[in-house]
This record gives sequence, structure tokens and C-alpha cells, in this order.
Amino acid sequence: MKISKLVLLVCSLFLTMAVQAEPDVVRLGNLKFAHYGAVSYMKELAPKYNLVIEERMFAKGLDILPATIAGEIDIAASALDAAVAGRASGVPIYVVAGFAKGGARIVARPDLNIRSVADLRGRRVGVARGGAQELLLYAELSKYNLTWSDQPGKDVQIFFMPFADLNQALMQKNIDAMSQSEPQSSQAINKGYGVEVLKPYDTPLGEPVRVLVMTEKMYNEKRDVAQRVLKLFVEATRAFQKDPKLAEKYVREQMFKSQISDQDYRDAMSNASFTYDVSLAHVQITADLMKKYGVGKLGYVPQAKDWVRLDLLDNAKKALQVK
Repeated sequence: MKISKLVLLVCSLFLTMAVQAEPDVVRLGNLKFAHYGAVSYMKELAPKYNLVIEERMFAKGLDILPATIAGEIDIAASALDAAVAGRASGVPIYVVAGFAKGGARIVARPDLNIRSVADLRGRRVGVARGGAQELLLYAELSKYNLTWSDQPGKDVQIFFMPFADLNQALMQKNIDAMSQSEPQSSQAINKGYGVEVLKPYDTPLGEPVRVLVMTEKMYNEKRDVAQRVLKLFVEATRAFQKDPKLAEKYVREQMFKSQISDQDYRDAMSNASFTYDVSLAHVQITADLMKKYGVGKLGYVPQAKDWVRLDLLDNAKKALQVK
């Protein structure tokens, strides 16, 4: 009888351990850009934190929002603009970290002698709607007192198209310039059908920070999982910061399936950096400028203090001794 009880106890213990060992699945929305690589790399380190990261790639940040509303996404890598637009429209998300800085250029056709933003007067400029590149473009045009619209009649005519189509449009001379992300802007330059006009970081917006967002549901109801996710994020980012060769190999071979060259990658990352941090001030100025320039058609301006939650990031950085 005692042996039977012992066997039952042992079996119960093993069953409990098996249940505890079952990894938590976290659904990640991501974009295919060089500086989004550390977020993608989270998949590789996830078992260490008893997590499984199911990554789903989207064409642009705004496309992730409907999936988040539908309960299909738990965390997402996003341009801050898309996150602000989502929050303003009622998507229940929090900003929990920054993950990349920079990563944008205004690039023009080599044959047009466009050397500054002022030279864009009378030109056709392509940009993806809802990304950091759109807001950066408008901030630059405003700085030079240029007007813009997607209809004829203003100083600059805007052509909205997906990131993937912008380079093709520039190469075929369907547009005169583009505000584009990395590594696509570096590819255009390296292949000879684009020249850099500028890196658009000299406006009140400064260098844009991309953000990691998390659903309110995960943040509020799955705190243990949420905290492990942030520790995983910090470790993945630290790995890329410490080992640039690892970062390049992973981004080129895993994310882009060797479709970009080592030169494309290095040029792209000379214009971007991996980070952990984002400030309330940067989130607020981004939202304010979006309202000013009509990006995202905000019904109201979300206040950063109401939806930026950096406590999990702070805890993760302390636990991993990251400054």
C-alpha cells in the first residue's frame, strides 16, 4: 500500500513537472527590415525562457493592428507611428520597449540632380503610408515650407505604395524620389538607381525609434509571461549588439534568405542601430506631429503617460545587468 502511494506521488510529481514545463506560446507580429532582426532572433532564444515565439510577417505596421484586435497577436515590432495610430483608434496596446533607431533615408533618382529636400519641389515622391518614413518625410517638407498632397496641385505629389514596390517604382522612374526604410534604401543606392538626399533626422522628431508593443491583455493578465518576453527581448538585442557578425548572418540568411548582400546589410545598419529604450518624450512628440501633419488621421492624440509601460523592460535590464 505504501509502495502504491509512493508510486502515485512520484507519478503526480512528474505530471506536475510536465505541466510546468509546457512552454507558453507568444504570437509575434514583425516586419521584414534589417533593423527588426533582433526581434526576430527572439525565436532562437525562446526555449531558455520556456517560451515559443510564433512569428508572423506583415507588409507594414498598420497591417498588424487588425490582427491584434482579432486576438491573433500578443506582441509586435512596430514603427511608432503605427502604434500611435492603433492606440488612438482603440487598439488595446502598450509600448513596452524600443528596439531600433534610425533606419530611413530619402533617396532620389541619380539623373535628376536632387541634392536637398528643397529640390523636391515639383517632384513625385513615394512613401509607404503609416510608417516612420511618412512622418519623417512630412517633417522634412514642412521644414523647407513645401506643401504636399497625394493629388496634383501642391509643391510635392505623394505616391503611397508598399515598401516592396517603392524601389521598383524609383528604378522604373515612376517616381522621382522616395522616403524608404533599410535595407531597401541602401539597395537602391548600391545598385545605382538611387542616390541619398539625406538621412531625415534633423527635425523636431529626431531619429525615429521603433517600438515593441504588447497587448493590454498580456501585460495585465499574464505578467509572468510578459516579464519573460521582455527578458528574452533584452537578451536577443544584447546578442546582436555584442556580435555584429551574428546579427548580419541571421538577418541576411534567415530573414532575407540571402536576398541582400553583405554590403547592403552593412550600409543599412550604418544608418540604424539596435536598442532597448524609448522615452515618453519621443512617443509624445511623434503623436503630436502625426496630428499636426495628418498622419494616421488621429481622432485624438494619445498621451504617452497613459500607454507607455517600461517597468517590464527596467526589470529585465536589471535582471540581465544591462544598462
